[in-house]
Amino acid sequence: MKFESKTVHIGVCTDDTGAISTPIYQSATFRHPALGQSTGYDYTRSQNPTRKVLEEGIARLEEGAAGYAFSSGMAAVTAVLMLYAAGDHVIVVEDCYGGTYRVLDQVFARFGLSVTFVDGSNTREVAQAVQHNTRAIIVETPTNPLMKIADIRAMVELAKAADAHCIVDNTFLTPYFQRPLTLGADLVIHSGTKYLAGHNDLVCGLVVAREAELAEQVKYIQNSTGAILSPNDSWLLMRSMKTLALRMEKHNANALAVAEWLAGHPAVKAVYYPGLTGHPGKCIHESQATGYGGMLSFTVAGAREAAAVLEKVKLVRFAESLGGVETLITLPAVQTHADVPPAVRERLGITDRLLRLSVGIEAAEDIIADLAQALEWQAAE
Repeated sequence: MKFESKTVHIGVCTDDTGAISTPIYQSATFRHPALGQSTGYDYTRSQNPTRKVLEEGIARLEEGAAGYAFSSGMAAVTAVLMLYAAGDHVIVVEDCYGGTYRVLDQVFARFGLSVTFVDGSNTREVAQAVQHNTRAIIVETPTNPLMKIADIRAMVELAKAADAHCIVDNTFLTPYFQRPLTLGADLVIHSGTKYLAGHNDLVCGLVVAREAELAEQVKYIQNSTGAILSPNDSWLLMRSMKTLALRMEKHNANALAVAEWLAGHPAVKAVYYPGLTGHPGKCIHESQATGYGGMLSFTVAGAREAAAVLEKVKLVRFAESLGGVETLITLPAVQTHADVPPAVRERLGITDRLLRLSVGIEAAEDIIADLAQALEWQAAE
């Protein structure tokens, strides 16, 4: 079955009522038929019929053994990190989402989990970071916000050699454009808040495991810690995912058009988008993904100019988050990546001149026109 058909049929009900939409089972607990018997549902933290349909759906899309839905993307990241113990070591891409950096640097470090941040686009640097106690290699590809590309196949081989897990945050591309588990990755993480939900109205996270044994470990942590997605939000996410293929195609087309336009604008100093000719990771990206996605970043002359763009945009909204149908712009250095130490941000290029754009599904011409008027005075100077 084609991917588009799989997404449309997530949540199509198969019970005897004839209902097309899966019901929202808004129940905390479930009746036992008799002592020692269960319907398969006892308590919603452990499992809920609505959430189960969603979890089975994301597992099918990512082609994994099982999926699990969490109350936020960071809850999903936290659950995955709970697979490891004090004394373990993980390798993480250095320009990862600021929330991932924060939870590792300020929370899990207190429990004895050590981390080395590396340039994930440099396979040799990743290999050199492997230690005797390395238990996971965690990559975003493309990265947030610099759009660097990690070679998933190479990361898988490094992880196998170290008897470690390869974990890929697939938020930016979704399984429509990239399926890391089919390339050998062990786990995929999503901030489902972003493209999977797609409408800036839902907070959620998802984890999918390639093999059943690891899936059971994630399930145990989900049930034990309880950061589950509610039945109502599970239903809303299923409804949103039905249009994933359509939305991702439009995001992709619009982002490519905007990136190409920005690359030719005199006020723009650099554009980071894997679909552009000359992007250093373009060939690797095209070997493991079928599209470039809707995210890009660009730099202007300085902090004053960046602040002016944020003030002058009209159609484009100055707001955090990404992946919704509306185009959003943000300044990562003071918003999404504020908890990354200033010296590290500067070294990576996450400066007060860097703007991140989540390109929506409006008419590309309207997005470009809004950016043009926001940049117009800068080009004239």
